[in-house]
Order: sequence, then structure tokens, then C-alpha cells
Amino acid sequence: MELKIVTGMSGAGKTNLVQLLEDMGYYCVDNLPPDLFIRFVELLLQVPSAPTRVALVADVRGRGFFRDAYDVLPELKHKGIAYEIIFLEASDAALVRRFKETRRRHPLAENGGVLEGIRAERQRLQRIRGEADVIIDTSELTVPEFKRQAAALLGADADGRLLVNVLSFGFKYGLPIDVDLVMDARFLPNPYYVAELKPLSGLDAPVRAYVLERPATESFLTQYCRLLVELAPQYQAQGKQHLSLAVGCTGGRHRSVAVAEEIGRRLAAALPQAKVSVAHRDLRRPAGAEKPAES
Repeated sequence: MELKIVTGMSGAGKTNLVQLLEDMGYYCVDNLPPDLFIRFVELLLQVPSAPTRVALVADVRGRGFFRDAYDVLPELKHKGIAYEIIFLEASDAALVRRFKETRRRHPLAENGGVLEGIRAERQRLQRIRGEADVIIDTSELTVPEFKRQAAALLGADADGRLLVNVLSFGFKYGLPIDVDLVMDARFLPNPYYVAELKPLSGLDAPVRAYVLERPATESFLTQYCRLLVELAPQYQAQGKQHLSLAVGCTGGRHRSVAVAEEIGRRLAAALPQAKVSVAHRDLRRPAGAEKPAES
């Protein structure tokens, strides 16, 4: 049985993730109390025709969730029931905006204060977040983008291959919180200050040529990719199914995009046993956009 436990911040996209998992053939149970996890799984294991891919969704709607979960998860391991925890994260600002747009009440907002409820929930989730196998930050993602990223992260489970996700980002908008390794590409000359390149992105050939056709870039790519190729099987030997890499520049539109695309291309060629995907967090931001205010 492939068992996934889905949790995270209210408003971070658990409903969308459940829809994706159902499309992938998972039998999903929403808001199941954690103290029923073991009995539910053991019951399924006794039924020959039961589904083999199961996702259990649990969050603060189950008031005893956190206390029960911390007791149940070690017991699952003790009984030999393997599981993966998927945690959905989002910034305070993004969550406040979503609750206001939907006019929903936050489950922990006792006096109607959305932000207070978000902060209380984040505090309660701190420990379970630390035990998560996969963390997805949905703050800047549209629903289609989130589903594509989640599908890429979860797709490796079908054939056991290591999934390597390469993400470009802009430092001015903050570090991504859901990655394993971060590399800084700001040592490279910035196409932003070249008039004809400024309106383009790292996906365009002129910018790619400007960034990649430099000795410093080639030296960096050669050494960094060699290190990643050496480390990838070591990560997999330790049971890690997902390896998330981030490459940042100032705005996340030029250097980091071109470098991330090239790292993805080289890793795909050098690691046929892995599944490599590339995403760009800040590419759609207009040039000169400022970091959104965090509450």
C-alpha cells in the first residue's frame, strides 16, 4: 500500500491536492481522525480488493489531531506501515487573501480574526511540519501551477525513481521554503541591465546565450552538476524520493531561469534513473515588481 498523509495550513490547497490525488488513482479520506488511521489501514490490508494507493487528509478541523497524530505516527512505523507526509504551506499574506476572497471562517479564528487563527494554526503545525517528507509552498502558485508542481513531485512514486525538481526564484521575493539545496547565481552578469534583454526572460535564446556562454557559467555548471550527479544516488540510498534544488538571482527572471533550465537539461541526461522537472517561481512577475508585504 502507498499511504500518504496530507496536512498543512488551512487555505493552502489541500482540497486541490485531494482532487489531484484522486485523479492519480488514490482513494482519499478527508478529515479522518488520526486515532483511526491504524484501524482504517489495517482494515484495508485485510480486504483483497481494497485500493493500494490511499491518502488520508487531517488538519485542525479534528481538534485532537495534533496530540493523536504524534502518538499514531510512531505506531504506524512500528507496525511496518510505510507512509509519506505531504505538508502544504503558504505565507500569512496569501492565506489572509484567500480567506477574504472566499469569505470562509478560519477554523481557529475564535473571535473572527483570520490572521490570529492562521498564526495559532502555524504554531500548532510546527512539529508535524518538521516531520514532513514533502513541503509545498503554494503562496505564489495558481491552482493549475500548484497541481502541475504537485503532480511532478508525486509522479516519481509510480516507478520508484528519484524525482529531482529544479526551481528558479528571485531573492528579492524571499527564499523558497520547500527546497533542499539553494544556489546563488547572482555572481553572473545581469541581463536586466542590458536594454534589449531586460524585457525578455531566461527562456529566450538571447538571454540564455548571454548567461550561459561565459566561462564562469560553464565552470559553475560543470562542477555543480558533477556534485549533484554524485550525490543523487546517495540521497536515494537513504530513502529520499524527492530532491528539490533552487537557483536564485535578484528578480528570478533572467539568470536563475536560464541556469535552472540548463541544470535540468544536464541532470536529465546524466541521471537516466531519475525524473527531472524544472519550474520557475517568479518568472511571471512583471519587471520591477516588489516583494509582497507579509502580515
